[in-house]
Amino acid sequence: MVHSTTGRRLQRIAIYGLFAVIALYTLFPFYWMIASSLKSGQAIFDVTFLPDLKFNNYKVILSDGVFLRSLLNSFIVATSVVALSLGLAVTAAYALGRIDFAGRSPIMFLFLAVSMFPQIALLSGLFEMIRWLGLYNSLGSLVFAYMIFTLPFNIWVLTTFMRSLPRQIEEAAIMDGCSPLRILRCIFLPMMGPALISTGLLAFIASWNEFLFALTFILTDENRTVPVAIGLISGSSRYEFPYGAIMAASTIVTVPLILLALLLQKYIVSGLTAGAVKG
Repeated sequence: MVHSTTGRRLQRIAIYGLFAVIALYTLFPFYWMIASSLKSGQAIFDVTFLPDLKFNNYKVILSDGVFLRSLLNSFIVATSVVALSLGLAVTAAYALGRIDFAGRSPIMFLFLAVSMFPQIALLSGLFEMIRWLGLYNSLGSLVFAYMIFTLPFNIWVLTTFMRSLPRQIEEAAIMDGCSPLRILRCIFLPMMGPALISTGLLAFIASWNEFLFALTFILTDENRTVPVAIGLISGSSRYEFPYGAIMAASTIVTVPLILLALLLQKYIVSGLTAGAVKG
């Protein structure tokens, strides 16, 4: 009995120790970013783990009109991508999840395959399409490009969730004379809340953080998004201490996303696992 109790205690200690190591590995970069953003001047290069609690970097970055404009651009692009991708994905998920037709499975795997391509492989083709459409150096080019990797993922997740919904509800609505569009709008959409929140949030984060397409398709400060604006701080003459400004800007754009993900984590988990649990 003593050996069994000791073994369980050692096992618990080992689990907690492993959890502490993983937590330190994942959270320390964020802590270091925040702590560095609160240091002023050359103090950012000192290896100290406690911040100075000086907000000079935040005052500088929040007084920069270019950075504030990039925040607005990122918000416009990310919300536009979420709205368009969810609107298209819901209708596609209804067709793929509730209607039987030939070729449904190959279409699903095609969506999955498209989402697996690296961004760099699509860059040249997208560049030519955006130039042909006259969207170069506009926020529309980013919305168009980001749909490439958000829409297939949203369709895949929402289709899986749509298939898990009971058919009895749909059959009862059909017996009452509801059209497919009304069934989707009045019955399925309210039931798909967790899936819509999870896919919408992940699409927002992906669009908010994207760098390669934003760097390639945008030329002017007026239309740049946050990741590119932060990347160009180090070469800008507007900042006396650019590294402190980079840390402050990174904190400003990262912390709200973390808080949003923590607040909506239960919806994210239920939305992404509903199909796997219900079959």
